[in-house]
Amino acid sequence: MYDTVLVPTDGSDHAIRAAEHGSYLAVLFDATVHVVSASDPDDIDNRAAGGDDEAAATEGEAEAAAAIDTVTGVLGETVEVETAVLEGAPEEAILGYADENDIDLLAMGTHGRTGVHRYVTGSVTESVVRDANAPVLTVRSVEDSRVDGSYDDVLVPTDGSDEAGRAVEHGLAIAAEAGATVHVVNVVDVAGLGASPEYTMPTSVLSDLESSGESAADAIAARARDAGLEARTAVRHGSPGWELLDYAAEFEIDLITMGTAGRSGIDRFLLGSTTERLIRHADVPVVAVNAGRPGSE
Repeated sequence: MYDTVLVPTDGSDHAIRAAEHGSYLAVLFDATVHVVSASDPDDIDNRAAGGDDEAAATEGEAEAAAAIDTVTGVLGETVEVETAVLEGAPEEAILGYADENDIDLLAMGTHGRTGVHRYVTGSVTESVVRDANAPVLTVRSVEDSRVDGSYDDVLVPTDGSDEAGRAVEHGLAIAAEAGATVHVVNVVDVAGLGASPEYTMPTSVLSDLESSGESAADAIAARARDAGLEARTAVRHGSPGWELLDYAAEFEIDLITMGTAGRSGIDRFLLGSTTERLIRHADVPVVAVNAGRPGSE
């Protein structure tokens, strides 16, 4: 599924952690890793204010090259690596490189350096997640996000929509290569369905939603088992984002795969707000699949 993995970096710990996961997946899929860093014109202008434009540009390129060297040092000789220093606004440069080089997966940190030299920050990563044609793995540099041997448990949230189904393909493919257990979870958004705090959902409505969630989860679990994987299902009640985070912590999930769009109306949950919450708060990597993009299938 993945022949090429792109790792944008600014040399920060978060970018390095993303590179570790990108490298792990590249080994699983025998993919080439592309490591890039952007020399941002805005940074160059800030450096050159009242000074030497050429010297500022050279300094920016040198820092980008140093960030690349930091990541390639982490990758070692386990994967084939290509590198490039890019010019331009970071998100545009990253997206352009990904399209030009037929990248199958991007791996990015959710935070980066502070100050005028930063670029792998939440806003840039979220822009890439929103606009990339390929899936984007995002990760924070925290203790639980370390690559510890292999992915043993992969969480696949679903609401039964086609958009969620496109993310499922990636979850199952990664689980198959890693030999991981697949956890398929549906969340009934009880709070989102209530018109007011005093509102109590009719038992029949709740039962129908639970039944629909169970059917959606069972269908994906059956696909996983047909592929020779162990699969578990669960239907939970509550706020989807927080429930998924709680599930990931409870079952020591190693990776989450989910879509960036899902059902519309009162039973939606795989929307930007939920995916964004997981990207910002999950202690483990999240592979976000933009269901509206050609690379998502």
